[in-house]
Amino acid sequence: QVHLVESGGGLVQPGGSLRLSCAASGWPLDHYAIGWFRQAPGKERDWVSCISANVVSTYFADSVQGRFTISRDNAKNLVYLQMNSLKPEDTAVYYCATTPLECSDSPAEYDYWGQGTQVTVSS
Repeated sequence: QVHLVESGGGLVQPGGSLRLSCAASGWPLDHYAIGWFRQAPGKERDWVSCISANVVSTYFADSVQGRFTISRDNAKNLVYLQMNSLKPEDTAVYYCATTPLECSDSPAEYDYWGQGTQVTVSS
């Protein structure tokens, strides 16, 4: 069983940056593609980004394309989401999740989830 823990969230002003981390334990992370999702109050959980198990491919939602980057260090069992030029609409709880399949934007394709980290973008 894979245990995921997100960190790095916080309060940031519009235009600022944050780097989220997703730490995995219990199973080598390189077996999985890793996705990031976010959920704002009263809204559905939305896909943000995904990185393939072999690190070759990365994918982003249109809303974050050009502002967010995703990377992973399989040796350290870590995945990162670098978020730049943050906007108030990026405010949400951010979750990382694993899938043994190829990257997908559907939460149903992901099996293990972290507890989430709050990101608040406000002046």
